[in-house]
Amino acid sequence: MAPTQDVVEMILEDHRTMEDLLRLMRSTEADRQSALHDFAHLMIAHGEAERASVHPVLISFEDVDTVEHIENTHQEAMKVLLALLQVEEIGSAEWDWRLQQLASVTARHTDEEERTLVNRVRESLSRPCREELGVGYARTEADLLTARCGSVANVHRIVHAAAPVC
Repeated sequence: MAPTQDVVEMILEDHRTMEDLLRLMRSTEADRQSALHDFAHLMIAHGEAERASVHPVLISFEDVDTVEHIENTHQEAMKVLLALLQVEEIGSAEWDWRLQQLASVTARHTDEEERTLVNRVRESLSRPCREELGVGYARTEADLLTARCGSVANVHRIVHAAAPVC
C-alpha cells in the first residue's frame, strides 16, 4: 500500500503536471494531442477531487467568496479547455491562440489557488488531517481519471450544465 499523501502535496503535484503538459502542447516535437487529452483528464479530475474533498472543509475556515472564486476560475478554465479541445488542426493559428489562453487562465487559477486555498489548508489543518483529505482526494481523482472524464463530450456537459457527468 502506498503511503498516505498530504492533500496539499497532491494538489501541488497536479499543478506541476499540468504545467508540464502545457509545455508539451507547445512543442512541435511532442505528441500534442495526447498531452491535450492527458491535460483535460487531469484538469477535470483535479477540480472535482478538490471540490469533493477540500472545498467542504475549506468553507469551515475560509471566506465563502474565496472558495466560490476558486470554483469560478476553474469553470472559466474549463470553458477555455473546451474551446481548445474543439480546434480541428493542432498547430494552427487557432490552436496556438487557444493554447495561449489555456496556459494563461491555468496559470492565473493555479497562482490564486496556491496563494489562498493551499496556504489556508496548510495553516489551518494538521498534517494527519491533510493526509486524511488526501485519501478522499486520491480516490476521487483516480476514479475520474479511470473514467476518462476529460473527454470532449464530458467537458462540454460540464461547461454547459455546470455539473460533472462521468
